[in-house]
Amino acid sequence: QVQLVESGGGLVQTGGSLRLSCAASGQTLRAYAMGWFRQAVGKEREIVAAISWSSATYLVDSVKGRFAISRDNAKNTVYLQMNSLKPEDTAVYYCAAQFGLGLVLTATHYSSWGQGTQVTVSS
Repeated sequence: QVQLVESGGGLVQTGGSLRLSCAASGQTLRAYAMGWFRQAVGKEREIVAAISWSSATYLVDSVKGRFAISRDNAKNTVYLQMNSLKPEDTAVYYCAAQFGLGLVLTATHYSSWGQGTQVTVSS
């Protein structure tokens, strides 16, 4: 099973940028579908972005035009570039992996999860 470690979270002002990284070990990510989810305090976990093994991508409407998901199979890493951050983007961000599928948008379909990284956007 693949192990995932997120990094790159932190405190940023409204309008700022962060790049989250999800580094994998134990397996190559080449044949994995990957996703970024977030969970704010008192809210359910929601999909933010997903990328298939063939690099097809999905972004939830609330982040389109501001966020981008990408993968570097050589580095076994998936990224979430977050620009024009808003206070409502504040949450714990989680990386997830699922072997052998295309775009996966549902949390229950992912078998591997990272520990999460906190993103806080101040107003």
